[in-house]
Amino acid sequence: MRLIFAGTPDFAASALKHLIAADHDIALVLTQPDRPAGRGMKLSPGAVKVIALAHGLPIFQPVSLKDSAVQQQLHAVAAEVMVVAAYGLILPQAVLDIPQQGCLNIHASLLPRWRGAAPIQRAILAGDNETGITIMQMDAGLDTGEMLARHILPIDPCDTAQTLHDKLAALGGAAIVDALNALQQDRLVPEAQDNAQATYAAKLTKAEGVVDWTKPAFEIARAVRAYNPFPGAHTQWQGENLKLWLAQAMDAEGEPGTVLATDKAGIVVACGQGALRITELQRAGGKRLAAAQFLAGGEIKPGDRFLSKNQT
Repeated sequence: MRLIFAGTPDFAASALKHLIAADHDIALVLTQPDRPAGRGMKLSPGAVKVIALAHGLPIFQPVSLKDSAVQQQLHAVAAEVMVVAAYGLILPQAVLDIPQQGCLNIHASLLPRWRGAAPIQRAILAGDNETGITIMQMDAGLDTGEMLARHILPIDPCDTAQTLHDKLAALGGAAIVDALNALQQDRLVPEAQDNAQATYAAKLTKAEGVVDWTKPAFEIARAVRAYNPFPGAHTQWQGENLKLWLAQAMDAEGEPGTVLATDKAGIVVACGQGALRITELQRAGGKRLAAAQFLAGGEIKPGDRFLSKNQT
């Protein structure tokens, strides 16, 4: 099919690779403008642009899709479908109406659960056992369009936001290729979402990553997984910021935030209920280290306190 593809980060790049491999006619790639990145804050392209450049695809990077001149350029492409994956810009109704068969979105949840910006992280935080990919016919609402296909993916107890993202990105790429094949054969059956079952996946903030040690250990362990890699779960120890990369809940008791044990297996910290064994962490400006390596200096000891966000 003749497509416009709209996406920006790694999640979308996986879908673009699948569409290229399936020999679809990608007439235009819409992606967000280059952003400053790295220590030098030089303008850097998103993952989708990198793939598009490598395959010689036409690229368009408007700052907004509301401008009539931008919309005219999209009209000129004469696309049958626009495929959208983590694009990052709002598509006004005038743009949704441009492709002959509308705009299909690759959403990283089983809609109507987890509409919004951070479905992967919110699913882990909530303790969901499964998530998946929904191919959706876009409308003017926030992930409210009719569902065209749903693909279930179990959430492994050890999945972080990064590992689950990578699994869903691959699943999303395969799912959109299947959906386009079904669309060409007139086999897609739209299904309305049950709005009463909808939940909202709010955008992540850096403030969320501050660990509250008064919470149960299983909730903190989920947060460590959900905020890996961004914004990162972190705590204060002797005035220093520590980022927690990997941890597991365990049975133990003590004053919340108190270090109960330090050994090769990890750093055990008491929580409001149970305890958290930290197995990988990082100090500000340092490298990610296994707990055994981190403890080689002997600085953190039983009895030390990690501070919660409500403590000073």
